[in-house]
Amino acid sequence: MNGKEALLQGWDAAYGKEDWYPPLADALSGLSVEQATWRPAGERVNTIWETVMHLIFYKERYLKRLTGEENGYPEGLTNDGTFAIPEPTDENWTDSLTKLKAIHFGIRDRLANMEEDRLNEKIPQTEIGAWALSLSLHDAYHAGQIILLRKLQGSWPSRRSFE
Repeated sequence: MNGKEALLQGWDAAYGKEDWYPPLADALSGLSVEQATWRPAGERVNTIWETVMHLIFYKERYLKRLTGEENGYPEGLTNDGTFAIPEPTDENWTDSLTKLKAIHFGIRDRLANMEEDRLNEKIPQTEIGAWALSLSLHDAYHAGQIILLRKLQGSWPSRRSFE
């Protein structure tokens, strides 16, 4: 397996292919708007939907850099601002999930069709491959948070098996 193949394997596992941990698509599957906007009482915790918007922001930024559409961080936006959600409706929740998936696979297509030596190119300061690896780990990290929130709200099975 070469570096590009390993990168794509990690990319696939982060979103939709079961590996040592449930992928993001499974973590988000079957959620209602109420479940996606639920937060436990007490300390400030991001909701599942807020986390989805955060993931969309960083993946979309990477995709735009891959296509040459963007080069800098939006002025005045902080990391906390990346968690903002639209009006909580069924349609907006579905749109957010659809956008996350489309961006994920848009990036995957570009990575899969890229010559392996291009993974070392910087856009503008980070190597393409290193950024993709970081994003796949970022997905896995947040998938774990989403699953924990689902466990706390009772919407994740206590036992789960896969094949």
